[in-house]
Amino acid sequence: MKNNVADILIEALPYIKNFSGKTIVIKYGGHAMVDDDLKQDFANDIILLKYIGVTPVIVHGGGPQINKVLNAMGITSRFIRGMRYTDDETMDVVEMVLGGKINKDIVARINRQGGKAVGLTGKDGMLITAVKMTIYHQEDENKPPEIIDPGMVGDVEHINPDIIHTLTSQGFIPVIAPVGFGKNGETYNINADVVASKVASALNAERLILVTDVDGVLDRNQKLISSLNASSIKDMILTGDIKGGMIPKVECALDTLKSGVKKAHIINGKVSHAVLLELFTDSGIGSQVCIK
Repeated sequence: MKNNVADILIEALPYIKNFSGKTIVIKYGGHAMVDDDLKQDFANDIILLKYIGVTPVIVHGGGPQINKVLNAMGITSRFIRGMRYTDDETMDVVEMVLGGKINKDIVARINRQGGKAVGLTGKDGMLITAVKMTIYHQEDENKPPEIIDPGMVGDVEHINPDIIHTLTSQGFIPVIAPVGFGKNGETYNINADVVASKVASALNAERLILVTDVDGVLDRNQKLISSLNASSIKDMILTGDIKGGMIPKVECALDTLKSGVKKAHIINGKVSHAVLLELFTDSGIGSQVCIK
């Protein structure tokens, strides 16, 4: 008679061996950041990774929490092609919520489980240098493109990993809010998937994990695709099978892989212990993205 617990541990063993001593960057977002039980599960997952020799680095989002605070302040949220329009007043709230409330809650949960987490924004140690994003939208090829100003929304210009290396070398777990700074001291709101991708590249991480609210990449019959490569992703975007908010996620994944990160994963954070299930089981629970 088999011991199910022992079988699970034996299945995980080769993955534990492979990932020990490696860096894994995790973008933490979606429902997993809202539900108390899932937040606790995530903190436990991070502690387990640390105890088996993995170096976890976390980049978090916070859209729903920002919306909640803006609504309470009577500030209407406005989105332009899926991005939050960020004026000066909104940027103050974004920075307060991301770098303050959310970041420190994640840090506190990890630390209560025995970890040594430290909260950062892109301003700390000149971690994230950003440039203002300009959106070019062209509906009619016979007309010039429309130039859209999303406000204080930024693109990553440079990641300086020095502060991350300093912290991880001392056993700390970095928790990064996706706020960057410009050359004149401006503060920019940056997409957390993009920041996680760029951080993973700068650290030459073993894996990038994007925690979302969907199971992963689905085919036209809404069935999960467990593994994709650059060619299949390109085809699925052209056919419309990958669309909407999944397009920037797979593009972030591919961008990271081009820099040397071995694989990227898109998983559903609404599944309890999603990170562990994806990394340490043969079948995983989400979609893994590979170069070939």
